[in-house]
Parts: sequence; structure tokens; C-alpha cells
Amino acid sequence: MRRTRVLTAVLTLAAGLLTGGPPALAAGAPEPATALAADTYTWKNARIDSGGFVPGIVFNRSERNLAYARTDIGGAYRWQKAPKTWTPLLDSVGWDDWGHTGVVSIASDSADPDRVYAAVGTYTNDWDPKNGAVLRSTDRGASWRKADLPFKLGGNMPGRGMGERLAVDPNRNSVLYLGAPSGKGLWRSTDSGASWSRVANFPNVGNYAQDPSDTSGYASDNQGIVWVTFDESTGTSGRATRTVYVGVADKENAVYRSTDAGATWERLAGQPTGYLAHKGVLDTGNGHLYLSYSDSGGPYDGGEGRLWRYATATGTWTDVSPVAEADTYYGFSGLTVDRQDPGTVMATAYSSWWPDTQIFRSTDSGATWTRAWDHTSYPNRENRYTMDVSSVPWLTWGAHPSPPEQTPKLGWMTEALEIDPFDSDRMMYGTGATIYGTENLTDWDGGSKFTVTPMVRGLEETAVNDLASPPSGAPLLSALGDIGGFRHTDLAKVPSMMFTQPTFTSTTSLDFAESNPNTVVRVGDLDSGPHIAFSTDNGAHWFAGTDPSGVSGGGTVAAAADGSRFVWSPRGAGVYHTSGFGTSWSASSGIPDGAVVESDRVDPKTFYGFKSGKFYVSRDGGATFRASAATGLPGGDSVRFKALPGAEGDIWLAGGASDGAYGLWHSTDGGKSFTALRGVDEADTIGFGKAAPGASYQTLFTSAKIDGVRGIFRSTDRGESWTRINDDAHQWGWTGAAITGDPRVYGRVYVATNGRGIVYGDTSATGGGDDGGGGTGPGPDPGPTGACAVSYEIINQWPDGFQAQAQVTNTGSTAWNGWSLTWAFPDGQRVSQLWNGAHTQSGSAVTVRNTDWNGTVAAGSSVGFGFTASRSATNTEPTAFELDGRACTVT
Repeated sequence: MRRTRVLTAVLTLAAGLLTGGPPALAAGAPEPATALAADTYTWKNARIDSGGFVPGIVFNRSERNLAYARTDIGGAYRWQKAPKTWTPLLDSVGWDDWGHTGVVSIASDSADPDRVYAAVGTYTNDWDPKNGAVLRSTDRGASWRKADLPFKLGGNMPGRGMGERLAVDPNRNSVLYLGAPSGKGLWRSTDSGASWSRVANFPNVGNYAQDPSDTSGYASDNQGIVWVTFDESTGTSGRATRTVYVGVADKENAVYRSTDAGATWERLAGQPTGYLAHKGVLDTGNGHLYLSYSDSGGPYDGGEGRLWRYATATGTWTDVSPVAEADTYYGFSGLTVDRQDPGTVMATAYSSWWPDTQIFRSTDSGATWTRAWDHTSYPNRENRYTMDVSSVPWLTWGAHPSPPEQTPKLGWMTEALEIDPFDSDRMMYGTGATIYGTENLTDWDGGSKFTVTPMVRGLEETAVNDLASPPSGAPLLSALGDIGGFRHTDLAKVPSMMFTQPTFTSTTSLDFAESNPNTVVRVGDLDSGPHIAFSTDNGAHWFAGTDPSGVSGGGTVAAAADGSRFVWSPRGAGVYHTSGFGTSWSASSGIPDGAVVESDRVDPKTFYGFKSGKFYVSRDGGATFRASAATGLPGGDSVRFKALPGAEGDIWLAGGASDGAYGLWHSTDGGKSFTALRGVDEADTIGFGKAAPGASYQTLFTSAKIDGVRGIFRSTDRGESWTRINDDAHQWGWTGAAITGDPRVYGRVYVATNGRGIVYGDTSATGGGDDGGGGTGPGPDPGPTGACAVSYEIINQWPDGFQAQAQVTNTGSTAWNGWSLTWAFPDGQRVSQLWNGAHTQSGSAVTVRNTDWNGTVAAGSSVGFGFTASRSATNTEPTAFELDGRACTVT
């Protein structure tokens, strides 16, 4: 479930969207300069519940219920036991560091459970322009500090399910090891991850690449050092663990050991050859090192594999594989030991795609095994488990397979498998689409069935290609990588099924008829079958269209304003148009292959296109296009544009690249000419939402860089002034695919992310004019002179720290130009990190001042900031706040 994500990232990167500074503006008289204001938004996910590959799950070994999950492009998460949800930890990763949302390894410090580390970086080739880093946190991931590395890491590279590559010495927790890819070797930190140096005497950097002939550098990269395991029994508290095992991507020399705390290393004698060691898990109670082997690095491939047990005291190797080598058609990867009952070990056949994955369990140190399912008389099978996916019903994929295949499947790409070290009944494992788990695992051994359910709520991991919010029907339709897309009738509930009939592997574009929103069209990728589908009931049900000759992928699609016709620009073929629902297509003339297409939202015969700096217009339903005379537009193809609903010929265009024109343009004459918006340094998306109270023009939303600040922005006055509506704690890496407002709810915006799913935000502002001063009118008053209100909320806390957020509302009648909020902590709390403001603290007194972008706060608007802080046993909330010396109402 990840191949298409690679393509998504490549397409966005190859376009050059993510580097460089402001481009030159297009020709033409610029519109008035922008003015930034601030508003406080509440951000949530439209619930899907995962949707992508979870290659790693890590339990802390000393604190109950402390666990982390890593994803390949969607960040890291911490488990919350009471609500049984996951909390995202890397939403603060910004646009320029988008690659740091790929997590190649995560490590939880058992000596100090507040400490957690993440090795981040998405690609080791040139798709990711930046090097990797190790992030370190002393507050369980609520805040992070970063140590940059002199090489890249590959959270979304082949071999990413092996590991963990990052490990903390359980006896001397200032010591960490990191296995690097690309021939960079083994690295060590002796200062709790603040700095790193290469272990010069480690003898093997690895030599395995999935496909050495791949010229892109993706499959041809050396997968390097893939796991580190400490034998905690060989150390004492405060002294470095003496015995350390390291796994290397080398089929002949896969495992190395040091018995002197890393001073010297040797190849483990007598080890099996011909396979890669995906995992190395140590049972110190019995002195057994278990290793899961595959003939390839995964996570998709693997045709053979073995399980081996190494006796650490005697050096004896024993093949403990649950099946004969000749009977494997898969590799082994997922591997775990029950810490409450160390003779119990489990493993997965991660690459058994058909008919299902397999999970193996032994209660006698690998001497004998049982399976999660067995064939009775082929093709029938008997399961030791029951599955309940009622909380995430789309996991059935709407499939009706023939035996021995079942739905829902037990999984695929099952490289993460962990038994809770404090609870033998709880086990979690990652798949290509979710995290499954059980809380009655030991029923397996007694002949009863254990129950498997999704344990994934809060973890959202889809790559979003397109979004639409119709004026009636469902509030949100989505086009997603890997799992197609959904119709959300309730943003807080998981939809019952993804789009089916046909079920695209990835949906690349969708549209609805503006004046007839029941008519919807989507296009996407599919190994075989049609690449276009239609709905006449607002996306609730679908039927397939037919493809023109040569179509190889979805491309982009546009529906006429009244739903009477469609224009499609598929991959692999030219641009086509049709009347009706695509039973036959005619080639459009005058527009190049691969053009992005959109429709006018008023005139049903007008369609638009863009390709390589040229804007194209059709007035005859897409039959013929002509290039407009507009100049100064971006020269590349990294452009997204939309026509405004209700206003014929009103078009907004965003995009560009750092080596040329890059920004936001507006046309009011149907694309004949465009005007660049001054102050918009870079813009990548554009969308529309309900007009602000008292405003006549719809609200604009964009993911952009405006006046030097990157973020998600809103304008209620045609782009004359802008409000940054996200903050530094909510950035979600790359957000350049799509954005749309909600035509029914003022201020609501839906943001496409590349790995964190669909994020939506609602404003706390009330009334009109909430974007503050700007334009060419008089500026705001020099400082707060009216009333204020403050809300303060603790959103997360742990034994010696907490995270809180505050919102300050201008309840007066004039705008603020700069603000300063003060309060006193009752219990000695101290702020350790604060975002969206600048803070000082003297004793219990805290002062927070505005940043350079959120000082202007219009009457009726709000500004917010968040922080982490230390605390003692009590954490009483402050009850009094002052704004520039005047008391505020506390709400």
C-alpha cells in the first residue's frame, strides 16, 4: 500500500516546489500589498483512521502503556491508553523540512521514559533535498530538539520495515546508536542524541540494494545498517552495556557483535548466510537472540525466509523456522518476545500477500509453532482469531474474495509486531493500511479465538491528492493515494467504505458539477480496468466510464457547471471531452497532452487548461481550446488553479518554482489576462469557502509563503489582506496538493497533507472583518486599548510536564497592533518551549509577546499560542491574565 506514495512524492519534488526563495512577479499592475493578521484555529482530522504503512511500533520497557508508532511519510505517534488513541508528535515539521515527516526509526528510553528519539528523513536520493536528522525529546514528543546528520535517511525507502535502526543503551542512556543507509555506517551519540559521530571501527557498511540498476537512486541505494540490539544483562546502571548486536544489509555477513561497549566488533561466528536479518530481538531471560530473515529487504518483496535462534552463552545457532525452507513463499520480519513469559516468541510472514499474511506463535522458544490460520481442506481455512473492523469498516475494501482469501485480511507488509512488555494479552502489529491489535492474545494458547480489532484511532496516514466540498450533499469528497478516496458525511466518523466500482489504487483528481452537485466525477490509477468513474448521487454510488485509447493513469478531470459534459486529461493520452457519462470520448484540439484542466463554475460550455506557462480556454464544451494572451505565468507545470463559483470567468491560479515565477495570480476576464498578487512570495494551492459575514466575495484559502512567512492563509477581501490561520505547531510538512474551504461554514478549511491525512480547521473568530487591517486604508491603533478575553487549556500532561494552549480575543472595538499578555503560575510551573509568541519568565510571572506576524488582531478576532512547561505534583491553572496592564476576562 505504498507504491503510489513514492510517485506522489516524486511528482511534487520533481516540480521544484520545495526549494529556493521568492520568484519574480508576473507582468501587469500588482494588486495592493498584503497585510498579515492572526486568528486562532482548531485543527482536527477528517477521520479515516490510518490508510498507510506502519513499519514500526515500540513499547517502553519500564513504563506501562507508553508506546510509539512510526510511519513512513506521516510522522510519529504516541499511544494514549485511556481513550485508546494515538497522538501525533511531528505536526510541527514545516514546509522546508517536509522530509522529516518520514520516520525511519524511533527509540523510547527505558531509563528515563520522558525521553524519546526519532530518526527522520524520507528519501536517500535527490527526491529529498535535505539530510536526515535525529530528533530528541524530554517530554514524550510534545516538543523536540534536532541534531542534523551529514547524510540522508529513508523513512520511505526500501527496507524501511527492518529495524529498529535507532537504539538507546538501557544501562547508560546518554549512549545511542544509529544504523545509517547508503554506506554511511554505524553512528553513536554519547550526549543523549545532541551530537553524533561515526563508529570508525565498525567493519561493514552493508552492500544490499533492492535493484542496483535503478537510475533514480531509489531502489539502488545500499540499505546499510538496519538494527541495533543491546544485551542489557551485560551492563549495570550508569555504565555502558558491554554486548551490542548490530544487523547489516549483507546476506553473507548479516550480524555483528561487540562485547566491549563498542570498542571492537566482530562478525558473529557460524551465522546463517544467504538472507537479510530484518530484526534481532533478544530474550535475556533465556539468553536467546532471535533473528527473522528474508531474501530481500521488503516491505513489498520477499520470496523465502527463515527464523533462527542464537544462544548467547554458547554461540549455538538453531533453525527454529515454523515451516520448511522449500515451503516458504515469503520472508520473515515481524518479531517479538513476551517479556512476561520470555519463552513465548512470535513472528510474521510479512510478504505473504496472498491469500493473507501469517502470524506464528511459539511458547517453547521456537521448538514448536502454531499459526494464526491453517488450511483445513484447501481452499477452506480455519482461523484462530476473529476480526472486528466495525470501527474502520472500509478495511474490508468492499471485497468479496473466493477462499482461501478472506476479507478483511489479517494484513500485509506486517513488519511491525510487538507484545506489550507488561501485558501478555495485548499485542499490536502494523500493516500496509492500519494497526491491528488484540487484548486477549493468550486465548490463542488455550484453543479459544482471540479478537483482532483496529487499534489506530488518531493515527491518520493518507497522502491527499485532491479535495472537494460541494454546496450540498456530503461536506467533503477526497482523492487519496493508496486507498482511493472517501465521501465524508460526518467528519468525526470513519466512512463505511472508500470509493468503489471501480476501486482505484489512487484517485488523482475529482470534481462535481457546481449547479448540480449530485453529479461527481473522479479519475485515478488502476492496474487494469477503467480510470474514470461517475456518480449521480453526490458520490454515494459510482459506475465506471470507458477510457480513450492509450490511458495509463488518472490525470485531471473537470465537470461542466451543470454536469452535462466532462473534460479529461489522463496520463498517457491527450485531452478529451465527452457529453454524458463517458461512453465515448473525442479528442480536444488546441491544448497539449498533460494539461491540467478545470471548468468554469457558471458557464457549462467553458473549460480551462494550463500547461508549461500557457493558459488555455474552451468555449465549446472542451472540443477546441485556444491559448490566451496572458503572460508572466509560471513556466513549469507545478500549478493549481480554480474558477470561483458564482462568478463567470473569475479564476485564481497558484504555483510556480523557485527558479522562475512563483506566486498567486487572479483573472476576472476568463483567463485573457492575470494579475499577480503582491506580497504573495509563493503559493501552491487555492480554494474558496463561504464569504465572511458582511462580505460579498467568497473567502480565499491558500498554502503559501506570504511576506516571508510560510503557512495556511485566509483572505476575506479578495487577497488584499491575509490571515495566517495555522501556527508553528500545526504545519504538517508539505501541504501543496490541494485546499478548499467549505461553502456552508464560514472559515472552515480542508487541507491536503502528504502523509497526515485530511486536516480541517475551524475559526474561533466571530463577525466580519476578522482579517484585520491592511490594504490601503488606515492602519490599526498603536496598541490594545479595549477589552480582552483569555481562554487557557491544558491539553496534555505527564508526571513532570504538560502542554497547554491559550487564546486571546480582542473584545474591544478597535484593532490591536502588538500585544503582551502576562500571568503568574500558582505552582512553580516553568515554560520550556513556546510557539506563536515570544516569552520571558521571572519566578512565577510569565510574559508572552506577539511575533512579527501575529501582532495585528482585529476587533472580534483572536490570537493563540501554545507551550510546554515543567510542573510539580500539582498543576493549578492561572486564573488572572493582563494584556498590557489591563485585566482580561477569563473564559
